[in-house]
Amino acid sequence: MKFVAGFRRFEENFIALLLVTMTLLVFVEVIMRFVFNAGIHWVQEVTLYCSAWLVLLGASWGVREGAHIGVDAFVKLLPRNQRKWLTLIALSLCLFYCSLFMYGSWVYLSKLARIGIEMEDLPIEKWKTMSVLFIGFVLLVIRFLEVGWKVLTNQQDGFHLADEAKESMQLADELKKQ
Repeated sequence: MKFVAGFRRFEENFIALLLVTMTLLVFVEVIMRFVFNAGIHWVQEVTLYCSAWLVLLGASWGVREGAHIGVDAFVKLLPRNQRKWLTLIALSLCLFYCSLFMYGSWVYLSKLARIGIEMEDLPIEKWKTMSVLFIGFVLLVIRFLEVGWKVLTNQQDGFHLADEAKESMQLADELKKQ
């Protein structure tokens, strides 16, 4: 359990670090270009790779936290047992999709490593920076399996998607009270 808690903390801190790094790099680049009429040639590429890592790791985090937005009005109308099976079917499709991407990214990364292509602006092998393709989908598979286990064992009912309408109504009620 300590490992899981430690990994979750690491994951959140790493995602935050990526966001801060991107923000600072873009800020410095804007200042350099518009104030000093100069730039740092590798900032754009590093920012691009940071955003790729942020998106793919953030997708996994979003599944873990139930932060993804979904259209589940129809599913909520179904009886609990049917919701459970529909969720498991949807999870199976998600796992199939992720497995296709895992396989494709493994093949792609293997070819990049074999060829030895480096990033355009930095002397780093491209497969290392692109490894988030495989890592991100492995984490997504783990998250979907966690959700599937919770649904199978009746610990969770569905994906636990973000409900923006419900949250908006709660905020509106809080504002009325003030």
